[in-house]
Amino acid sequence: MNIAIAQSGGPTCAINASLVGAFSEALKIPGIDAIFGSINGIEGIINDDLIDLKNFIRSNDDMELLKQTPSTVLGSCRYKLPDAVQDNTIYEQILHCFHKHDIKIFLYIGGNDSMDTVMKLSAYAEEKGEDVRIIGVPKTIDNDLCVTDHTPGFGSAAKYVATTVQEIVCDSSVYSVDSVTIIEIMGRHAGWLTASTCVIRANGVNAPHLIYLPEGNFSTDKFIEDVRRERAKHKALVIAVSEGIELDSGNYRSGAVDNFGHKYLSGIGKQLETLVRENFGCKVRSIELNVMQRCSSHICSKTDIDEAFMIGAAGVKAALTGESGKTMVFRRISDIPYIVNIVSVPASETANKEKFFPKEWITPDGTNVNEQALRYFLPLIQGENVLRMRNGMPEHFKIKEEVLK
Repeated sequence: MNIAIAQSGGPTCAINASLVGAFSEALKIPGIDAIFGSINGIEGIINDDLIDLKNFIRSNDDMELLKQTPSTVLGSCRYKLPDAVQDNTIYEQILHCFHKHDIKIFLYIGGNDSMDTVMKLSAYAEEKGEDVRIIGVPKTIDNDLCVTDHTPGFGSAAKYVATTVQEIVCDSSVYSVDSVTIIEIMGRHAGWLTASTCVIRANGVNAPHLIYLPEGNFSTDKFIEDVRRERAKHKALVIAVSEGIELDSGNYRSGAVDNFGHKYLSGIGKQLETLVRENFGCKVRSIELNVMQRCSSHICSKTDIDEAFMIGAAGVKAALTGESGKTMVFRRISDIPYIVNIVSVPASETANKEKFFPKEWITPDGTNVNEQALRYFLPLIQGENVLRMRNGMPEHFKIKEEVLK
């Protein structure tokens, strides 16, 4: 039999490590012949656009290089499967691809929207009596996948964000003039990544001085009063804010949405910068970290990369035992020492659902997070990978562009 692996949703710097984990585990199984990579997620299966990964990943060195490479080496998509009852055309195209290539195991690496595909496709295959096992492997820097303690990709994004904020704190404190710096961080509805900036406290840095999450009750009037209060304490005030925060007017959002109905977000930092300038007339700047949060593999968390590899391998093992329609997840056993287990849960428990930052970890005034958050985050950012460098820059694994067209 053969196996197919696809990557979906927003890129991370750990998603290729999950691909390598699944690939290396499949290599150990005598009954598995070809290990297919699907180009651009489920779209590659629908369009029969597959490559045999054995022709591209040819050595342990290749696997190590791919593990340190950010983004999705196979390309990605945001494709939502229709309701099979209303239209099963796409499902039949997928099954045709599986039959044509004797694919008995399909691993889909992605976030909560991708688990929707795992849930729908496995249910359809089971209804049709198909002998194919479909497993979801999690990833998202947003850390908003339900059931799992955390998601691959998040630890590295948190490490990058925290490091960058720590450096911004250093930069903002050099001048005698008072200033406010607002840092906009990814997080549509869940503030995990913004909250993770609290880890710089472990290095003795008393910042960010204000942290605003979508889970909190935000108002512009209170924001102005918060800034007024904190400016009296700090010459260089640093504020971390989730991109998903809504101003009272809610007019910073664009009307555009993706295939899953999610609105495209941007601009909250700039809006708050204008508010501060109008109300205080001080030096103020806003910084949007943007896609660097998910592609900065040069400062990835070794814990994150190692766990991403392990959960990819675990997905193959689960499929080989006959599991299907499942999502692999982490269960935390303890913080100190940090111990997690990998188990599987029905994909229906993760699909189209969001895990929000715990409100009990937010300070009563809604402007920061507490020590419980710090204990949760710190283990996830530990360890540094020794990167392969070329011409003074990290080297990345590449599949030829003509193959990916």
